[in-house]
Parts: sequence; structure tokens; C-alpha cells
Amino acid sequence: MPIKQAELKDLKTKYGNESLGNVTVDQCIGGARSVKCMLWETSLLDAEEGIRFRGYSIPELQEILPSFKGPASGGEPLPEALIWLLLTGEIPTKEQCDELTAELHARSELPAHVEPLIRSLPKDMHPMSQFAIGLQACQTDSQFAKAYHDGVAKADYWEYAYEDIIGVMAKLPEIAALVYRCTYKDGVVTKDHSLDYSGNFNRMLGYDNEGFDELMRLYMTIHSDHEGGNASAHTTHLVGSTLADPYISYVAGLNALAGPLHGLANQEVLRWIQDLVAQFKAEGKEINEETIKEYVRV
Repeated sequence: MPIKQAELKDLKTKYGNESLGNVTVDQCIGGARSVKCMLWETSLLDAEEGIRFRGYSIPELQEILPSFKGPASGGEPLPEALIWLLLTGEIPTKEQCDELTAELHARSELPAHVEPLIRSLPKDMHPMSQFAIGLQACQTDSQFAKAYHDGVAKADYWEYAYEDIIGVMAKLPEIAALVYRCTYKDGVVTKDHSLDYSGNFNRMLGYDNEGFDELMRLYMTIHSDHEGGNASAHTTHLVGSTLADPYISYVAGLNALAGPLHGLANQEVLRWIQDLVAQFKAEGKEINEETIKEYVRV
């Protein structure tokens, strides 16, 4: 971190007065779309090429990142491996991934008041609202908030922010699983800390299937970062710039993610697919690539 702090200080000294471009009235009114006002280096999303994490494409990461099954197994990357790469810029070893897995499991326990709170929420409350409430309630664990209150030196903020960030990542799976199990299932959440971050999450969701484990490892890996300019990443950064702790900042990002022009688009797509299937069945149409192409063309 001291090296990174020095790099940013040098960048501000040399280029602090440089313009990053013009802002139009449309952009100003429309929520700052495409306005370059945040520095990030963890991923880059290209309209033609797709996303790259620290310069690596997804197929490249599938080849070089450690997997749960081990070398030459053809297994999907561990989410822990991608987290390591994003945080450090380096490809981790399997041993380093295992250390991070153990660290995340060790920090995953929720404050005592959080689970009863989630279980008390109305079942018809949107899961994203429940998710944000659950994480917000974990803010009582914030080491950054405590350190700031105690007068920690500004140069050391990053240490406590880091502790909170790892804590947030550690707690998210159980919060999500509680919301899912309480809203759609029987409310039972079963952990398995002998597995990786993704495998344990799947068990808490109630799924015990090796193929699904691998699918979720890939899904979580490719969704771990989505370029810093998007609404949720920008919101997290913006709120964090006020010295709000990472719990509060990440909840703000979740709420930005909840809109249909951002993360909620996944829900809208799923609803569209379900409606399409229902329409095809009602019309007696077979569902295949050609019939879907014909439907879209019309």
C-alpha cells in the first residue's frame, strides 16, 4: 500500500489539473452516463472483446487460475483466485487461495442480531432490499468506523478499510443464503467450511451438486468485478470517499445495483425468458435456437 499511495500522489502531482473530457447536459441530467470521473484498474469491459480482469480474458483465467479440483483437472477458477488477482494484480497459487478461503470462513460469522432481523422481514419484500438491510446491520462489526472514531492516522485508513472489505466479502454469502432460504424455501441454512467460498455458498443455498458447484465458481468469478465506471461501483466509491465505512459504502452500491437499468436487468431478462417459454407452450411451438431467432426477428 505505501507503494500504491506514492504512485497516486505522483499521479496527482503530475496530472492533477488535466481534463478527462467534456460533460454534456444530457450526461448531467441522465445520471452521469459515460462521464469519466473515477480511477480503477481491476477490470475493463470492452463492447467487442468482453471483460478483462487485470488484463486477462475469461478464457485465459480459466487456464491459469487455480481451481478447486487442482491442476489439469479442467475445473473452473476459484472465486478466491480472482479476488486475489483483483486485490494484488498477481496470479495466486492454490495454497494462497486456500489461505484466503480459510480467512473468509473465519470472518464469516454474522453479528448475533443479523439473522433474527433477516428472518423477521416480510417474505414479500424484494430480496435485494432484504440483502441490503442484512449487510447494513453487519455495520456494527466495522473496524474502520471504530478506528476512525479512535483517531487513527489518515495514512493508516487503508488497513482498517481492508479489514472491513474482507469482512464484507466473508459475510455476503450467508446473508444472501438466509434471504433466499427464508423467502423461497424452509429457512434452513447449512454451512460446509470444508469447501471453498462458492461451494460453501451453494450448500447454504441448499444445493449439493458438483456440476452446480463448478457452474457457480465460474459465475461468481466472472461477476466479481464489472469495471469501475458502472453505477454500483461508482456509488460505492462515491460514498466511500466521504469516509463512510465499507459496510455502508457497499450497501449504497447494492442499492444502486437494484435498478432495472443495472443489476435488476437480470431479473427482467429471466422474466422475459419465462414469459417467452409460456407463450411458446401456449402456441404449441417447439423451443429451440431457430424458433427463438424467428421470434426475435419478428
